[in-house]
Amino acid sequence: QKCDLAEKRTQVVFGIGNPNSPIMIIGEGPGEQEDKTGIPFVGKAGQLLDKILESANLIRDRDIYIANVVKCRPPGNRTPLQDEIAACSVFLQKQLELSQAFIILLAGSTALKALIDPNASITRQRGEWIEWKGKWVMPVFHPSYLLRNQSKEVGSPKWLMWQDIKKVKQKFDELQNDKK
Repeated sequence: QKCDLAEKRTQVVFGIGNPNSPIMIIGEGPGEQEDKTGIPFVGKAGQLLDKILESANLIRDRDIYIANVVKCRPPGNRTPLQDEIAACSVFLQKQLELSQAFIILLAGSTALKALIDPNASITRQRGEWIEWKGKWVMPVFHPSYLLRNQSKEVGSPKWLMWQDIKKVKQKFDELQNDKK
């Protein structure tokens, strides 16, 4: 109840998945389906995210922990305001602290700006590895953006996401082998 978003939410959408997983995905905030269920990424964007992960042999419940920048749904699914992001930042920071993840995917511009740089551009930085607080971070397109851009042609957002998820799988395999 740290900000006005708490007034209209159905429930808090904190996070889901294996807290000891090697990969953490951070999205923007809950949508309508997430607000109803209390689980992040369960709507159409979440279904697409699952398909993307499965294409790289990554399983949500085993390999992934999912959180959002804000824990309550913004009205009309608008982008969270800076004071809303700030109010939830203590929760996200604790999730990051407790996480065993060594790879963090920032799904969309809001997550990138909230964690790395408020002036960052998702279109310029997506697909690039950033070393951050001892972890490997990659900004990627949000699955909802991919739903609005259906083309799979070379250079399209979906094609670029496929390139990004291959890099994630490669880094995941590299780091898993280093741990052995």
